[in-house]
Amino acid sequence: MTFNHLLQMIIAALFLMVFTFCTWYEGSEILDRPWEWKYSTHFTQVNDDQAMEASDISNLDHFVYAAKFKPLFPFLMVTIASYFTILTGYILFKRSIKKMALFLLGLGVLFLLSTGLVSNSPTVGGEIFTAFFLIGGMIAIIGAALYYFRMPTGFHTKV
Repeated sequence: MTFNHLLQMIIAALFLMVFTFCTWYEGSEILDRPWEWKYSTHFTQVNDDQAMEASDISNLDHFVYAAKFKPLFPFLMVTIASYFTILTGYILFKRSIKKMALFLLGLGVLFLLSTGLVSNSPTVGGEIFTAFFLIGGMIAIIGAALYYFRMPTGFHTKV
């Protein structure tokens, strides 16, 4: 790993931590909105428990609420996490065209599956994340195809 890659990883990790904290903080607004608990406390309801008090709400539900109603920091968090993931994949698989293409293809499929999870949300955050995951998935799959089918670096045709 070069110094350039290490620096990018450190900067991305710092931004990810800041955006994660901001998302969690904005999502803590759910504690003051009991009428929204039925619709935005998916992680609390995993154990078939209804949130009766603010202390019952899982910290992960703060991220769900923020993504639905205050999507700026969750969007930035997902964007920087995607960049971090792609950079990690590049560092690990840069010597193998097939592995890198397969990595990008898997990431694209994951994004397209994520589109299906958030596509039926009527909130502004749901629409933003649906578009982001759909476009990101298509870009990753196209990138995988271009990466896999690119010409070898030393190959030139004569005119």
